[in-house]
Amino acid sequence: MKKAILLICICLNLFATAQKKANLSLTGKATKTLSKNVLKDKIKGGWAGQTIGVTFGGPYEFRFQGTFIGDYQPLLWYNGYLKTTMVDNPGLYDDLYMDLTFVDVFEKYGLDAPLDSFANAYANAGYMLWHANEAGRYNILNGIKAPMSGHWLNNPHADCIDYQIESDFAGLMSPGMPNTASAISDKIGHIMNYGDGWYGGVYIGAMYSLAFVSDDINYIVTEALKTVPKQSEFYQCINDVINWKNKYPADWKQTWFEVQRKWANDIGCPEGVFAPFNIDSKVNAAYVVMGLLYGNKDFTKSLEVATRCGQDADCNPSSVGGILGAVLGYDKIPAYWKMGLQEAEDIDFKYTTMSLNHTYDVSLKHALQNIERNGGKINGDNISIQFQTPVAVKFEKSFSGQYPVKKIPVKWNDSKDEISFDFNGTGFVLRGDASQWDSKSDYVFNTQVLLDGKIIESPKLPVSATTRRHELSWKYELPKGNHTVTFKILNPSKEHNIRTDEAIIYSDHAVDGMQLNVEAAK
Repeated sequence: MKKAILLICICLNLFATAQKKANLSLTGKATKTLSKNVLKDKIKGGWAGQTIGVTFGGPYEFRFQGTFIGDYQPLLWYNGYLKTTMVDNPGLYDDLYMDLTFVDVFEKYGLDAPLDSFANAYANAGYMLWHANEAGRYNILNGIKAPMSGHWLNNPHADCIDYQIESDFAGLMSPGMPNTASAISDKIGHIMNYGDGWYGGVYIGAMYSLAFVSDDINYIVTEALKTVPKQSEFYQCINDVINWKNKYPADWKQTWFEVQRKWANDIGCPEGVFAPFNIDSKVNAAYVVMGLLYGNKDFTKSLEVATRCGQDADCNPSSVGGILGAVLGYDKIPAYWKMGLQEAEDIDFKYTTMSLNHTYDVSLKHALQNIERNGGKINGDNISIQFQTPVAVKFEKSFSGQYPVKKIPVKWNDSKDEISFDFNGTGFVLRGDASQWDSKSDYVFNTQVLLDGKIIESPKLPVSATTRRHELSWKYELPKGNHTVTFKILNPSKEHNIRTDEAIIYSDHAVDGMQLNVEAAK
């Protein structure tokens, strides 16, 4: 009789477990419990890890393009380096003060702050921007509101790394809630990015979120990827890295070569087309994942691998350091990497009124608010989180059907107020810039762009480096055929000028470069 009762109990328990798993798969939620001290320690670890990582990688940012940093080259770190860098080179921390711009908006206007509050805060901030952030700012200041400010038709840098390096806050304020982090990224990430560029931020945010509920790096990397649609190139690239890590478990350089061979051809960013420079989101995210996987929770090895991969070699170890810092917690970040950190924690990041110590407290506050509004409970020092099973966000693709096929030289006419060029294809980007780095002038060039004799836009080009338009003009999805572009300056200036040297031409299919060279030689 006792055996029968025991068997029934076992069966009931197995049924209850199966039912619980079934309910979890449907709801995507389970309860995860941790103390408030642990939560704060992980949040502090996330912010401190970012700061350590970007400081460490700073001297190598884009110094190694299309190659990695050899083992024989030592990488700099010493006691006091953090404070010295924050004081003497505050512009290095653009991924941090961009993060904090959005954290500050949440603090001022609450978790339901409207989209325009985030867009306007960064568009009108005093710091310089680059690539997708810069194009997004220009769009907002010139009447193209978010989310269209980040769309690839309006932003040639839509797939660049920008939101990826500033999405940390979304995961840190969404512990164990990767889908909540994705919703935040949907709102803010589209201000400056689209497609793969947006997915970079979704993915980084999800890894931070999962760092609160697991210390298994493989789990964090693979589970977070479920937030990204499988048909996207971003997903395919990161999935490749995971598979290459399994194939070459002790050789990160072989995985680096595989990434370079398959994924390193940029088609969007004008600076990266047909060039070793690569600020593409998925490639740099691949280096982040390589740092995490090959580092295997060793803080030093993780930062070294991410840095030695090259390209955006400050932002990538910043992401690695932040995610790993959230996994380990502030207290378990090795003392070697926290040398001089306390001396820097009360220094406000440039362009902000927020220091690390202030950020720790504000970020904890936002995380607690977010936990409660998403079904969690706070009971004294005990915090229960409604853990979310990651769900893929919507699919979107930048530069669909657009392929760069060549660059052509573009020169001013004799009067220096007009450029004209002919091409055969489906799109173009006219590279150029009116800005001057040290200029205090508020002068704005009024210009006009004609395509096949018809005006297609009249862009205003500030000489200010903080409000500039980094490309003079672009247009995609044109009917394939012969086209003529004319760019005119309507108010020439004796004190200022507009620089340009080339146009990138797009077509509806890629060309075989080797075959093209053979045919040209005949």
